Amino acid sequence: VSAMNAKASSGGEEEASGMRSKTLGESGHLGEVKRGQVIFVAYLIATLELTFLFMHLGVMPYLAKSLGLDSVGFGYLQTTFGVLQLVGGPIFGRFADQFGTRAALILSCASGSAFFLLMSISASIPFLFLSRLPAVFMHGLPGAQKVITDLTTPSQRADALGKLGLCFGIGIIIGSALGGVLSTRFGIFFPTYVGLVGNLINTMIAMVWLPLQAEPKSSHHVTEHSNVFSMREILRLMKFPGVMEVFIVKVLSGFPVGLFLIMFSIISMDFFGLEAVESGYLMSYLGVLQMVVQGLVVGKLTNHCTERTLLRLSIFVFAGVGLGLALMRTVWHYCIVAVPLMFSFSMLATITDTILTKAIPSSDTGTMLGICASVQPLTRTVGPTIGGILYKQFGVSSFGYLQFTVNIGLFVYLLKSKIPLREMKSQ
Repeated sequence: VSAMNAKASSGGEEEASGMRSKTLGESGHLGEVKRGQVIFVAYLIATLELTFLFMHLGVMPYLAKSLGLDSVGFGYLQTTFGVLQLVGGPIFGRFADQFGTRAALILSCASGSAFFLLMSISASIPFLFLSRLPAVFMHGLPGAQKVITDLTTPSQRADALGKLGLCFGIGIIIGSALGGVLSTRFGIFFPTYVGLVGNLINTMIAMVWLPLQAEPKSSHHVTEHSNVFSMREILRLMKFPGVMEVFIVKVLSGFPVGLFLIMFSIISMDFFGLEAVESGYLMSYLGVLQMVVQGLVVGKLTNHCTERTLLRLSIFVFAGVGLGLALMRTVWHYCIVAVPLMFSFSMLATITDTILTKAIPSSDTGTMLGICASVQPLTRTVGPTIGGILYKQFGVSSFGYLQFTVNIGLFVYLLKSKIPLREMKSQ
């Protein structure tokens, strides 16, 4: 079996390497536009989409309340959004593999435009729920990851993917502040108009600045795997050596702290006693922290350490984060714990995405990135219920103890297991 797995891994590596070198080597596919410029455009699109998304998240509770939606109904609204993103992630990835990254990013930006258009004309609660539907294809971050994966060598990929954390940090800081300022000065619906115009601009950027390029697909892949909605083809990727193990580690390691973050708006009020303005400052601090960690720390470590080492390190630090959350008592304690928390989150996301996209043929990277993008929506879908029970029955410390227990178990598993990784680091 191991010989067959090694052969399959070698074959997949050879296929992926051949396809990727074709994409990178044939300059005619990119015309006069350089690879670096295309990657910059991907960063720009991701930053704008995340900015408008966080702007929407900031004003959504007030918009829902203005239409008469209570806290329970708002929970259902958030769950609807999470389920749509969960279902849409792998489908969006398959779409990117079949029709190209440019078409996928245009679809994402156009869906964002429809999302904000429906929000801007929502005059009733049913229409507000209806406005969630376009979220199924709003996946600008996986789209940008797909661009970077296609246009970088395996040794450059972790560093390039890590820089997307800067986009995320900028989106948190600007989006959160923008939503509050615009809704206060110009009315609760004004941010939706800004989001609509911004996503239309983003759509034009994707259409004009992203080049048409041949997708690295073999004829076998095109003829046999042409159904975008095929769950069998999505699950097929989990059979590649090491993929299922790494994906399970990715899901389980951050799940407990993900529950804590979902409940954080309530925890910040009840446990820390923060006002809305102070919570905004804390979110800005977390955004800046993520930018620093992702932009300065993650990239340097990926250049000097192997992926196996960084995977174990991030899990070990995550276990320490759990202990810190269990013992914290004040918001200042949380500000300290947030440093290793952001490091673990950023490193784990970057390394697992890198490992998983290397383990499969390059013609399937969009699907794999879509599957990875479904991890957070999964937490958002089941998180409010589980997190609410934990918080009400056992308190804030329960999130920390669960985080510590899960990650200590994963760390021991990673030390003892022989997950096949294609070890590589930048020179």
